[in-house]
Order: sequence, then C-alpha cells, then structure tokens
Amino acid sequence: MESWITAHFVEVLGVVFSILYLYFSIRQRILLWPMGMASAILYMVVFYQSKFYADMGLNGYYVIVSIYGWILWRNPGNTPRKILPVSRVRLKQAMILVAITLAGFLGIGVLLDKFTDSPIPYWDALTTAMSFTATWMLARKILEHWLLWIFVDAISMGLYLYRGLYPTLILFAIYTSMAFIGYFEWKKSFIRTAH
Repeated sequence: MESWITAHFVEVLGVVFSILYLYFSIRQRILLWPMGMASAILYMVVFYQSKFYADMGLNGYYVIVSIYGWILWRNPGNTPRKILPVSRVRLKQAMILVAITLAGFLGIGVLLDKFTDSPIPYWDALTTAMSFTATWMLARKILEHWLLWIFVDAISMGLYLYRGLYPTLILFAIYTSMAFIGYFEWKKSFIRTAH
C-alpha cells in the first residue's frame, strides 16, 4: 500500500486539494479558489502522464479561471453585503453557452483525434468542453453550473475507470454526489437573496 501511495502521490494529493475545493465551493467560501489552483496544477501532471491531454489543458484553464473567480468573488462590485450573489442562467446566456460548448467539443475532439494518441478523444473533449463552461459559470456564481458538473462527473467516472485512475474515480464519485448537495445548497441561497 505504501509503495502504491508513493507511486500515486501527486494524484492522491490532487484528490485531497480537490475535496477541499469542493467543500469550500458548496459553502460559497473564497478559499475554493486557492484549493482549486493547487488541485489543477497537480492534475496537469496526472493527466499528462495518463495521456488525457484535453483534461490536462482543462486544468491549465482551471488555474486561470481560479484567478478570475478569486478576483470576482473578492470584488463583487455594487452588491449588497459585498458578496457576489447566486444567480440563475438566462435563456440568451444559456443559448450562447451551449453554442460555445458545442464548438469547443468539436474543436477539441478533432484536435485530440488528429494530433494526439488520446485513446478516447471525443469523450475527453466532451467532458473538457462542458467543464470549461461549468467553471466559468461557477466563477460567475450561476446556480446551474452544478447541473453541468453532475453530468460531467458521471461521464468522467467511466473515463477514469477505463484508464485505471482509481483515486480520481473515487474523487469523481464524491464529486457527483456532492454536486447534488451543492445544487440544493446554492438554490436555497438564491431563494434567500431573491426575496
């Protein structure tokens, strides 16, 4: 067991930071952003080694969007109590996000299929494109980002099982169940601030 942990130390550490990120995300605490950055950096290494190149690139994006989210959550502008409130996605915004996500999925899928040795390029592209969108929505505190995560996390579990990333598979099982909790917690917060 000790040799396994040593061999998978970066992945295990990434799981720890990811769970902290998820906890602070559900609680709407700004600490989610530094925890997310640490997790993303560690997972860039894990996914590079596992040939999940889109997920590796996605984690680079997570580092950047974590900085954006951290700034946005620290400086929410002219909001009551100086806290960025939970909001709902608007129809026009949802249509734009769907179009961007589809374009990202197709573009990433073609790149992975043509230029890498990714064993499952289009599945990797799907979860990556949807994760880009969900993370941007999280930074803006849009409630429905949790629904995207439920879908992405469930698909990702199958991908990580396929590649033998068992600690990450367990992490995404936790993510999937915690995304349900996050959705209902944020929905309560939205209802409180809407009245």
